[in-house]
Amino acid sequence: MTTADYVEKIPNNVNLRDDRRLQRALEVWQPNFLNWWDSMGPTLPTRDVYLRTATSVDREGWAQFGHVPMRDYRWGIFLAEPDPDRRVAFGQRQGQPAWQQVPGEYRSSLQRLIVIQGDTEPASVEQQRNLGATAPSLYDLRNLFQVNVEEGRHLWAMVYLLHAYFGRDGREEAELLLHRHSGSAESPRILGAFNEETPDWLSFFMFTYFTDRDGKYQLGTLKESAFDPLARTCSFMLKEESHHMFVGLTGVARVVERTAQVMREHQTDSVAAYGVIPLTVIQKYLNFHFSVSLDLFGGETSTNVANYFTAGLKGRWAEERRKDDHQLTAGSMLVDAVVDGEIGQTEVSALLGLNTDLRREYIADCQNGVDRWNDILASAGLPWRLSLPHVAFNRKVGAFAEIQASPGGVKLSPTEWAERKDEWLPTEVEKAHVRSLMRPVYERGKIAAWIAPPRNGINGKPFDYEYVHLA
Repeated sequence: MTTADYVEKIPNNVNLRDDRRLQRALEVWQPNFLNWWDSMGPTLPTRDVYLRTATSVDREGWAQFGHVPMRDYRWGIFLAEPDPDRRVAFGQRQGQPAWQQVPGEYRSSLQRLIVIQGDTEPASVEQQRNLGATAPSLYDLRNLFQVNVEEGRHLWAMVYLLHAYFGRDGREEAELLLHRHSGSAESPRILGAFNEETPDWLSFFMFTYFTDRDGKYQLGTLKESAFDPLARTCSFMLKEESHHMFVGLTGVARVVERTAQVMREHQTDSVAAYGVIPLTVIQKYLNFHFSVSLDLFGGETSTNVANYFTAGLKGRWAEERRKDDHQLTAGSMLVDAVVDGEIGQTEVSALLGLNTDLRREYIADCQNGVDRWNDILASAGLPWRLSLPHVAFNRKVGAFAEIQASPGGVKLSPTEWAERKDEWLPTEVEKAHVRSLMRPVYERGKIAAWIAPPRNGINGKPFDYEYVHLA
């Protein structure tokens, strides 16, 4: 099926009605999900929101737009169109038919990959649940809620796989996805970045640009999986994920644009007193969110990831476009490392360095957005430029977790780091200033003074469209 069945209690394109046992199990999970949404989802009361809803998974016209009460959003299960002739594209089973069931020897590994991916989806909703109270415009409020409902649907995507293919263990893991909570002392989310606060809209834009972009690359590796239901699930999720990164890219761009306007108007870099966010602070937020997102890729080397690749569980980004043997049994690469106490590189097998390969694809992609933001500054005639910090900066995972480095990649002593970290990461005073700007603007066609309006609205609607009806 390419078209979603919205007649069913749980919208889907996987013929759920043909598996009554699975359907009943998911219908038991559904009210638990809604209870989680009510208690951990967006806190701002709304009547309805102008949202897009998936209607099909093909390449033509896959979504419709309309005002929907968020709690009534039709979350469901959608897999990309199947390819009956799909073959494994990499690893020791390269060329064999893709798997429609989970091989017993890979059951625990696949389940773990799905659980980790699934855990990130509700986490971001929890991190962003209070942002509606400080939205800079109805346009931005709508985008926040679109991201939230789609993260909820991505949770459904992983829960379907757990229920459909992993039996009792899968059902138990699906329940735990609703019991862990972002920032909880007793039961936190699995990955560190998803336990960080998102207390303001600059953080939200940075999160959706950098951390959701990590999600893009993780989904991209799972889209290559020999386990076909996982590959098809992630393929469709990537289609929705692109909007989340658009929100981050354009959100930061509009913050930079507004700051640049005020800098030119007043001929000064010291613009905090004029109600905007200084470029120095924007750079510090960038430093933090980029470095935290780098940690999501794990260590620079990984035996587990090498084994996942060899087994066919998880490929590389754009695997089928790679011009090699797709097995990597020979060959090597340089990975970032601490060598003789200094920041450097070391040579490892290509298989062992797959995390670094993926992280480098991600960094190059991140740079594209930074270049766009810098184009805004250049167009404004300002000498300022934003930049990505060195991969060793502010790392808590991997080769650089035990050292400290400047954004330029200079290794620092613990004393030097303690003395200088406030030059590079947001201070409490700076975060308080950003939060002080976060006053809600719910009037149609109006926007907060710290951010520029968007060039275009959503789905052909103007910026001053009534995207959200508040309760």
